[in-house]
Amino acid sequence: MKKRPLATLCTICLLLPASVALAETDWSQVDAAIGKKAAVAGSVHKYGLPRSDLHVTLDGVTIKPGLALGGWIAFEPSGDGAMMMGDLVLTEAEVNPVMRSLLANGVQVTAVHNHLLRASPAPFYMHVGAHGDPAKLVTVVREALAETKTPFEPSAVPVGEPPKIDFDTAQVEEAIGAHGKNNGGVYQFSIPKAKAIQAGGATVAPAMGVAHAVNFQPTGAGKAAITGDIVATAKEVEPLLRALQSNGIEVTALHSHMLDDEPRLFFVHFWANADAVKLARGLRAGLDIVH
Repeated sequence: MKKRPLATLCTICLLLPASVALAETDWSQVDAAIGKKAAVAGSVHKYGLPRSDLHVTLDGVTIKPGLALGGWIAFEPSGDGAMMMGDLVLTEAEVNPVMRSLLANGVQVTAVHNHLLRASPAPFYMHVGAHGDPAKLVTVVREALAETKTPFEPSAVPVGEPPKIDFDTAQVEEAIGAHGKNNGGVYQFSIPKAKAIQAGGATVAPAMGVAHAVNFQPTGAGKAAITGDIVATAKEVEPLLRALQSNGIEVTALHSHMLDDEPRLFFVHFWANADAVKLARGLRAGLDIVH
């Protein structure tokens, strides 16, 4: 029996004040302040901060930025400004200098943790949050990241078709129950949770980092390295961990990203390197629990 898609549409409802805030924001100024163009999904403006400067390996796999080194910050209109959330990818030595800079300038640090085990060198991930003027907030983040080697220059990679995916993407999509996309040679899925997420009294769009993220990086002969995070409520965590482990998928981290989310969310990170279709079916077993 063909499995039905987990998610096909995501509707974002905005209150009038948020719409007004969106209209008043000059996003060209925000782009200029960070030195990048935003990817726009509905009302969310998201800026990618991939750590393409890092050479990270895990179990013999060289990690592409799209697999596990894709930092970002995103803005969603809320009230008289915008809600900002983000996930910064840092080296061990960068964690505290970046944290000091952010805290000194009014940006919350809501989590610091690993995503992977055995990675060399080990990347760390810092979740951030704030509310206010996007141009001012993005300037604070840019100044904090001056403590790191995060690249802001345009990529030297030629523009064109991304590297081909050498596993059966159609079978993987059927198993996962959603459509993916090729991002720099990594096949990525973003699947919203069925129920709306609140933070700070406002609904948080999936593009703000509260969707399930599932990434496949080809490793040859139909295999793929997989990582990402599946979003679970407290009662879903233990069944999810069991489902992943019983399907040969290693659980590498369990943590929160936010401080005031409702319902309270936990993010389960994972890793495996095996047949891509088999791993997709294993991930679907976990996704069925959280949906």
